Amino acid sequence: MTKFVVSNICSAFETQAIGTRVTDRKSLITSLDAALETYDASGDRTPGQHFVTLGSSALQAVSAGVGPCSVNPHCYVIREHRGHVSAYLRREWAAPVESLSVVVYTVDAYKADPEVDPEDIASFPTGTTHVIVAVLASAGPKAPLTPYRFVSNLAGGNRDADTYSIEDVRRIAREIMAYSNEWSVVAD
Repeated sequence: MTKFVVSNICSAFETQAIGTRVTDRKSLITSLDAALETYDASGDRTPGQHFVTLGSSALQAVSAGVGPCSVNPHCYVIREHRGHVSAYLRREWAAPVESLSVVVYTVDAYKADPEVDPEDIASFPTGTTHVIVAVLASAGPKAPLTPYRFVSNLAGGNRDADTYSIEDVRRIAREIMAYSNEWSVVAD
């Protein structure tokens, strides 16, 4: 039986979130549990770090994490997120959800992540099998990593970046720039 916990860095389950916000926790967890039953982990770049795409029936459980950029400053709010203050598009301008994915790690993969706080793991209930790291309700083109997360990963923040070639780095950087010119992250 799958038993989930939400990582301390995943804010999508909070009532005021930056990016994707889960509006129906029970429905999302039910959909994720069903998707993991048929998930093929052989495609994971790093063992135990799953990127699970959920079906259209799960889309109603979330609010998209992005919307089209605006030049109107009144469409934005200033928020602090992970130690940085930035402008975010107001949630009311979020685009309709087109796809939904969840980054979920096995407990062993989560424990092996270099950025995980051991105290976070110690607080997990007995029997925890998976950790929800991110919920990504997308609209528009597929969202790449944020510039900050990309650089953090390259600097050793995630073992997946150890597999990147210089061509991968350049391609990902171009994708991030193109996306950031058209889309903004939303916040409550």
